[in-house]
Amino acid sequence: MLGRAVRHIASLTYGRYLVASAASLGMDMAAFLLLLHLGLPAMAASALAYSAGIVAHWLFSTRFVFDDGMDASGVDRARKKGLFVGTALIGLCITTLVVGTADRLGLDPRLAKVAAVAISFQATYLARRVAIFRS
Repeated sequence: MLGRAVRHIASLTYGRYLVASAASLGMDMAAFLLLLHLGLPAMAASALAYSAGIVAHWLFSTRFVFDDGMDASGVDRARKKGLFVGTALIGLCITTLVVGTADRLGLDPRLAKVAAVAISFQATYLARRVAIFRS
């Protein structure tokens, strides 16, 4: 039963996007916690960690999620890469602002990061689905 559910989710673009996002988020959160532990300010740690997640997400998105909407090479692929980075900057701004604001208010930056993830996930998915990876 669980195997069938996993296969069904993997067959859906949104399901594959969830899996790719979870993997990228794992990298992002691990880097964020490490950078916090090393003493980096929360806002900077959030921005750097999110940037590492962007690279991972591009790799997953172009090979696993939206592979039917990607060109192998050339101008169209370069344009889509640029749009992907642009949408990633939306998520980066959301994440950095939420974590930075929460930290300034004396809130736990780790909890703020969780909230920022939820908000930026929806924003970047919608932007990417509409602007970049339409079939």
